[in-house]
Amino acid sequence: MQLIDWIIILIYLFGTMALGLLLSHQETKTDDEDDKPTSIVYNFIAGRNLPWWLAGTSMAATTFSIDTPLYICGVVATRGIAGNWEWWSFGIAHIVLIYVFAGLWRRSEMVTDAELTELRYGGRTAAILRATKAFLFAVPINCIGIGYAMLAMVKVVDALQLWQSLGFDPGEATKLWTVIALSVFVLIYTGVSGLWGVVVTDFFQFFLGLFGAMLVAVIAVNDAGGVRELIPNVQQITDFDVLSFIPITNNGGLNFTWNDAAGITATTFSAYIFVQWWSFRRSDGGGEFVQRLLAVKGETDEAAKKEAEKATWFFNILHYIVRTWPWIITALAAMVLLPNLEDAELAYPTLMLNYLPSVVLGLVVASLIAAFMSTISTSINWGASYLTNDLYRRFFRPDATDQELTDAVRLASLLVTVLGSIAAFYATDVRTVFRLVIAIGTGPGLVLILRWFWWRINAAAELSAMVTGFLIGLVTTINPAINNIFPDFGWRLLGISVLTALVWITVMYLTPPEDEQTLLNFYEKVRPGGIGWQYQQYKSGLEPAQNLQNDLLKVVAATLVMFGSMFAIGGFLLLQSITGFVSLTIAIIGGFWLRKLSKKRTLPMQDPEFHDVY
Repeated sequence: MQLIDWIIILIYLFGTMALGLLLSHQETKTDDEDDKPTSIVYNFIAGRNLPWWLAGTSMAATTFSIDTPLYICGVVATRGIAGNWEWWSFGIAHIVLIYVFAGLWRRSEMVTDAELTELRYGGRTAAILRATKAFLFAVPINCIGIGYAMLAMVKVVDALQLWQSLGFDPGEATKLWTVIALSVFVLIYTGVSGLWGVVVTDFFQFFLGLFGAMLVAVIAVNDAGGVRELIPNVQQITDFDVLSFIPITNNGGLNFTWNDAAGITATTFSAYIFVQWWSFRRSDGGGEFVQRLLAVKGETDEAAKKEAEKATWFFNILHYIVRTWPWIITALAAMVLLPNLEDAELAYPTLMLNYLPSVVLGLVVASLIAAFMSTISTSINWGASYLTNDLYRRFFRPDATDQELTDAVRLASLLVTVLGSIAAFYATDVRTVFRLVIAIGTGPGLVLILRWFWWRINAAAELSAMVTGFLIGLVTTINPAINNIFPDFGWRLLGISVLTALVWITVMYLTPPEDEQTLLNFYEKVRPGGIGWQYQQYKSGLEPAQNLQNDLLKVVAATLVMFGSMFAIGGFLLLQSITGFVSLTIAIIGGFWLRKLSKKRTLPMQDPEFHDVY
């Protein structure tokens, strides 16, 4: 790294800090002081005033951390392009979020997803569920995520020899404290500017990160001899089908078989497609995404719903269609340019150091720091929202003043940062921690979906699902003997999902349903579709605010559009013209179908013979 590279990095850091501090003076505009949002609403959901494009970009920035390109280099090198289904599969859940859950979340008008539990359920069990969920999401789950983002930063600092470029060689502890210092830097502007500071800086950080990823991809492919030389070379140096998008072989007609040369097993691939996306704790949105959806503006329910849907669509386009291929192409180039690299996750920063010229290197390093900071800032704000809104205000100081809540937000932000830094000391490699995050979050997804559409789901069922999935995922990760029960990661995901389902279904039928008034209040507020709330529809006289059947068809059509578009781009980039044209055709068909479905309106409530279901 040359002096000019450091100057570029410092300009970025000071610019980000200035923007964050400037946004600390952002004030909501309203004529009536009584109508101004509380500090909780302002800090965590930006006064419900985010435009869709800013919310969508922030969602994409949140999922683009410094660990992401490292993780994808490791995945492609060990399991091929098809190994990316480990995160591609969540695209199905994100499409479901657009048409099924975005409007429901926005109508709930919650501050956090944990707060929803006491709208959907009632009594002491609901309070225990809210507190448990807030603690698990804010501390172990969130801090593990912060820790492995810090681990990735440590690996980048090491591979790029940033300290060495300044003339001295610090030990490992000093490198880690450097990452912690960056987190404190983020903490300053996150703590004073709230969600507005997070999402606005996310906007600039995301596009800087995307620009950096494209620069690395172009230069790496060029140094590998161009795409036409890269494709045969990368296939030649691997003993599996590294270039396959979907590891299934067509033997003519409708005869499809598994590609034995694939880098992943059939059970693991099947678990990604058919289990992981709905079994994971974010099956109905969850966490940071819901925070953005709750923050979008809209003077009416319908306007807010449309803003939430547009925000989620924009996220999907940026996250899957736009951002996928720069990372994957860089990973393929790294396999050719750095064939003897022991740690495939280090391929990305090693490529940068060896092949990027001065100035460009400074820009790309700044882009990686931006990716790191966007994820950390979101995690800090998100974790603090649970600790402040769902623990401190709910259980300790329900009558807290705005100033007390503001102080609690800042203290909670500091606590989350410290705990995340501690977690970084125990992280070893990005892929292992990523799978730990998936494992401890697998299991409760089905009950989270069903609670919106079936009155019988109760607080005890959700609580047991969440705790069981977390414990099984944790034990199977840290105990190799138990983990050896499962032949591969796919069987492990299936095992966690089945065991968790057996527990929560048993608990649900052994415990009473929620009381009638609680269920009626929830329905009147959110008005979900489907047949699971027929009694509440009848009692309230309110029609559902969604046509669930039509929305599910939209999900299928939109899935064709998104994955068809993504694979069309990949097919043409990697000279797989048949894949490109077939995928493009699928995307176009899905687009026409989606347009037709979008013209339909919510069906009026019918008047069948209702019976007392209690």
